[in-house]
Amino acid sequence: MGDARRAVPSDADELVRLRGLMLAGMSGVPTPPGRWQDVARDNLRTWLAEPDPWLAAFVVDAPDGASLAACAVGTVERRLGGPDDPSGLVGYVFNVSTDPAYRRRGHSRACLTALLAWFRDRGVRRVDLRASAAGRPLYRALGFRETADPAMRLTFPAEQSFIPVRETGNDL
Repeated sequence: MGDARRAVPSDADELVRLRGLMLAGMSGVPTPPGRWQDVARDNLRTWLAEPDPWLAAFVVDAPDGASLAACAVGTVERRLGGPDDPSGLVGYVFNVSTDPAYRRRGHSRACLTALLAWFRDRGVRRVDLRASAAGRPLYRALGFRETADPAMRLTFPAEQSFIPVRETGNDL
């Protein structure tokens, strides 16, 4: 198992490559190249350079030294707190990926363990993720449990923006 290190802006290209592999693995079809890669790369370069980051990525370098073997990326979300967690800080893991050439070597575990420590250091008490079937055993081994929270999603068409319009002042 390789040691995980904190990703830096120059890792953006490889992080986007690994994201494409993860998306392809989840959908079962190759992820097409496109503008999404440029946007993701630019965002990662900016976000990974922030002095007080809300996003972190941990990576394991491939033996060739020119690419990454694995990564885990996550964010800290700021929500209103509740009785069980007054801070309202919630971690969200959204990109755990290992290059197929380097699987079954503990690289994802190393990256995710480092990311979870980063969350703890920031006072995060709850971490959420969406698990693929392949990832569930690792997540369970690290203490994640399935929840009863129903997830729902609304996706806006790319060319449309949504701004709720209130018809009257009485609709609250």
